[in-house]
Amino acid sequence: MTSTPPPAAGPATPQAPATVLGPEPATALGPESAAVTEPDAGPDVLLAVRNLTITYGARAAPVPAVRGVDLTVRAGDVLALVGESGSGKSTTAHAVLGLLPPGARVDSGTIRYEGTDLAGADEAVLRAHRGRAIGLVPQDPAVSLNPVQRVGSQVAEVLLLHGLAPDRRTALDRAAELLGEAGLDRPRERARQYPHELSGGMRQRVLIAIALAARPRLLVADEPTSALDVTVQRTILDHLDTLTRTSGTAVLLITHDLGVAADRARRIAVMARGRIVETGPTHEVLTAPRHPYTRSLLAAAPAFAPARRTLPAAVRSAGRPDLLTAENLVKEYPRRRSGPGGPPAPAVDGVSLRIARGETLALVGESGSGKSTTARLLLRLTTPTAGRITFDGQDVTRLRGPALRALRRRLQIVYQNPYTSLDPRLPVAEIVAEPLRAFRVAGRAERARRAAELIDRVHLPAAVARRRPSELSGGQRQRVAVARALALRPDLVVCDEPVSALDVSAQARVLDVLAELQREDGLSYLFITHDLAVVRQIAHRVAVMRHGRIVETGPVETVFTAPRDPWTRELLDAIPGRNPSPRAGG
Repeated sequence: MTSTPPPAAGPATPQAPATVLGPEPATALGPESAAVTEPDAGPDVLLAVRNLTITYGARAAPVPAVRGVDLTVRAGDVLALVGESGSGKSTTAHAVLGLLPPGARVDSGTIRYEGTDLAGADEAVLRAHRGRAIGLVPQDPAVSLNPVQRVGSQVAEVLLLHGLAPDRRTALDRAAELLGEAGLDRPRERARQYPHELSGGMRQRVLIAIALAARPRLLVADEPTSALDVTVQRTILDHLDTLTRTSGTAVLLITHDLGVAADRARRIAVMARGRIVETGPTHEVLTAPRHPYTRSLLAAAPAFAPARRTLPAAVRSAGRPDLLTAENLVKEYPRRRSGPGGPPAPAVDGVSLRIARGETLALVGESGSGKSTTARLLLRLTTPTAGRITFDGQDVTRLRGPALRALRRRLQIVYQNPYTSLDPRLPVAEIVAEPLRAFRVAGRAERARRAAELIDRVHLPAAVARRRPSELSGGQRQRVAVARALALRPDLVVCDEPVSALDVSAQARVLDVLAELQREDGLSYLFITHDLAVVRQIAHRVAVMRHGRIVETGPVETVFTAPRDPWTRELLDAIPGRNPSPRAGG
């Protein structure tokens, strides 16, 4: 089914209707047919992708990544391309810029930017368009920025490459101005710093300055804020909105976060298994989705599925202490400064909390608020400067040696990035059994049996046991990390941002596994996150941190519906999807 041509961007202009794939034999995704057909190009069309097909691997055994994709981006428009990991979103975006990795090739189709077909263009034509006509904000600034070059020089490089500055001194002066426009404070000072001296949000602003330096007419933003907390994310996206709106720049926004798409895009294109399965105005796609895959994405997204998972009741009684309590915890690190002396800087400042048996306490706050340091204190991975930690009625604040090792059998952790926390050399079965081997629990055969049982409990197929982490998706790797954490039958599992890097479907599967294990085993969780939409789904109670202190704590529904602290209210207001912007369609 083909939609009518969408109009140019404008607040009072009616939107084109949504389009979906026509009826075909069903697959796991529902109906799947030829790609959604976009309207013919008009005078305001900047980018027109038609019947784009991209494959990876040898021609004898190609693996399709993009299959017959049609996309249209008009001047001043914001189109969000959404879908799960592996759906082909980033491959499509990289093809627009001629940045496909080795082994990928365009088999058919066109990518026309203002009439020029970039799909078949040579490197000289692509170089003339990259940065100058089409800017890119990549996902990971830690990878995208040169670690040994000052950030001002990296911004200036764009101006020099495209002849937009007569000399290096002028380019550096303009680079400082661009950093200021991107929202960095003290831009001239920041321009002289290296990437490692900046926070994640600051580094992302540097990438925005680089992408907009040449004032491109089209900006491709590939998951530009997926690793940032909600307040920094909102600030950066607000600023990006302002910059692109004032310059008239169109945006192709690649994201797995439907809340971000709801807030920022006029139109949404939903991608699954290399195809566009539905496209249309944002409001229409999100409120009346036609394709089963779109409906499944919305059902999995915490921002659009506020109903909580079924959680067991926490076990609290007058005669039995909470599983874990912390009283007035303080952790101070020496302040780095050029002069002598100076008071230590507290990373954690007087934190008190409690976790009952079978309870999930969510610990939320922006980056740098002290969440992860608090977790390390509770796990006894570092020693508090002051305060007291009690576990199952025993003071464990100063435990050492065999007693501390015994405690760690009962406390386990699931890290944010399973790709770095899992040994890439080992098959999954050995990774899951690793804690059993470290604590000399059972023999080889029994460890193998236990590993197979744990792999099954986190709903992974048995064949996964023989694979290595690199052969698994992000969601599968995180479930392997959960299985490993359960190997020693702990009482408390600390989940440190366990789903922040996952798309909504993989995220939902991991959260379902955690909730199921809690119901069956009575596990307690300390769930550290910056995503408050996830908190509402998984936690019994929530504690909000800022500047090393807990500013508010209470039952999730109470804190969400009647927050007392201004900072809590600000965090809630920043949840993507809660307050769609006027720029969003519908």
